[in-house]
Amino acid sequence: MRIDILTLFPEMFTGFLDGSLLGAARASGLLDIRVTNIRDFAEGIHRQVDDRPFGGGPGMLLMPGPVVACAEHVVACGLPAAPAEQAPAGPAAPVILLTPGGRRLTQEVVEELSRRERLILVCGRYEGFDARVRTALGAEELSIGDFVLSGGEVAAMVVVDAVCRLVPGVLGDEESARQDSFSNPGRLVEGPQYTRPREFRGMAVPDVLLSGDHGKIAKWRHEQAIVATRRRDAGPSDRSGEPSTNQSPVPTKKAPELTARAVETTPRSVP
Repeated sequence: MRIDILTLFPEMFTGFLDGSLLGAARASGLLDIRVTNIRDFAEGIHRQVDDRPFGGGPGMLLMPGPVVACAEHVVACGLPAAPAEQAPAGPAAPVILLTPGGRRLTQEVVEELSRRERLILVCGRYEGFDARVRTALGAEELSIGDFVLSGGEVAAMVVVDAVCRLVPGVLGDEESARQDSFSNPGRLVEGPQYTRPREFRGMAVPDVLLSGDHGKIAKWRHEQAIVATRRRDAGPSDRSGEPSTNQSPVPTKKAPELTARAVETTPRSVP
């Protein structure tokens, strides 16, 4: 899988891409992740990439020229060789703008993205993109939650990490990904888990996990996942602490829907 990241701050990705699972997957050839500096495609001696918005207002907007030129260059770099007279039919890869108006990033969306051969993630800055960027590139928009970030770089890292762990071979044990929160058929949060020691500060591991009865263990884990999912969606006043190991809640008919949507741009200043 190839992922291109377009940003004004490429240095932010060095440690992130070189470490842990991503670094190993890149070294083995499972992942091809490249970072391109948008400023390299700006014109003029000062390489300007932003300007004031028409109509007034605080902050600056990313100009369409540098962003579109950068994205078109990156897309073209991934095209297979073709005769000069043969123009490519449509974009070779989806361009994704990390914006507050994009669709929510859920595990279902992550799974969809992981099945694509290539992604191009464009990191916003300042007050966001000139609206013509999306139109010119035919780009998708994606948001990671309803909160404010200084830029799209952290959001891009979230997308890359979530997507790449589902690429076959990246995780040492692919069954681990299938049992993760939101990855099961009911899209449930994963319930509590335990390891050694059997007792810690007076807290013991539930007996069922030590029973060796895999049927009972699977049933208990499913029940606890339902409890954890309900507790996650409950208000603070409804959270009464950790669920009892003897609880057997009735499964919900529909998995809870995630509702977070991100603002990956610098917050407007308040007078």
